[in-house]
Amino acid sequence: MNAKTPIADSVPEGFRQDAKGRLVPEDQIKEVDKLRDEFVLSIVDRACELRDELRDFKGDVFSEIEAFVETSAQEYDVQIGGKKGNVQLTSFDGQYKVIRAIQEHITFDERLQAAKGLIDECLKEWTADARPEIATIVQDAFRVDSAGNIRTGQVLGLRRLNIQDPRWLRAMDAIADAVQVTGSKSYVRVYKRDENGRYLPISLNIADV
Repeated sequence: MNAKTPIADSVPEGFRQDAKGRLVPEDQIKEVDKLRDEFVLSIVDRACELRDELRDFKGDVFSEIEAFVETSAQEYDVQIGGKKGNVQLTSFDGQYKVIRAIQEHITFDERLQAAKGLIDECLKEWTADARPEIATIVQDAFRVDSAGNIRTGQVLGLRRLNIQDPRWLRAMDAIADAVQVTGSKSYVRVYKRDENGRYLPISLNIADV
């Protein structure tokens, strides 16, 4: 995949286009600037090739994992349908592990405010009975992150608290109803076990290799 853009391809012979879009005659460009340009474009070309290979690798791995899961299920005469979830596959000797992970992006609709109102009613009563630790947990859950977004993990974590107050239970129902899945991202992670038995990732991130 060539790094040159269609605009660069349309530049007349004997010229190069600079960063401001101007056409500059080749004979007016310093040799070191030409070398730098060619060097950068060669790296970009190689990076684009690797990106395409990784994209193909990801697509192939997802297809092959899905096919393997279906083949494995046939042993039990089961037809797997619907949305595919996370899958962990381990080599026979336990040295390697492949994980297909699907991470959903979750937001809350307006019903989250109804849940917070019910929870606030509970807190007003409970704090009078010296239960500040619950108030701290709840108030922290509804704090927004640095981007101003509700932290979904903390809010959903409230449902794990063993509280039987009817208002609290209605609030947990409202939280469940408020959940909206707005998208998902799929990942493939590959691990190798070290001498201590820990699975360490085989990194496909250029910054980590």
